[in-house]
Amino acid sequence: MSGTPLPDKLYFKIGEVAKLIGVKPYVVRYWETEFSVLRPGKTGARHRLYRRKDVELLVEIRRLLYVERYTIEGAKRRLRELNTHPPTPPPIEDTLTIPAVRDELVALYRMLEE
Repeated sequence: MSGTPLPDKLYFKIGEVAKLIGVKPYVVRYWETEFSVLRPGKTGARHRLYRRKDVELLVEIRRLLYVERYTIEGAKRRLRELNTHPPTPPPIEDTLTIPAVRDELVALYRMLEE
């Protein structure tokens, strides 16, 4: 995926998803069998409907497999790690010591004073 933002939709069909992430639909179906966290909804006609969070997960799976070169098992392990250890933002005090952030805050403050 080339950094293209996802369309503002609730549900996506498999063809749309495949095109968005740059793989064939059969690859998406295969990943469903390998990654148990992927559970798209199905219509009455049994067509897959992916929620936005499913598509975001597929983007991450594609990144792990194609860019980071993880194996399927390695990607599963990495996804579990990311879910059990979500990144924590630095404390606000640490952020204010970064000169660029401090300078932006000072500039904003001065703009508000005017």
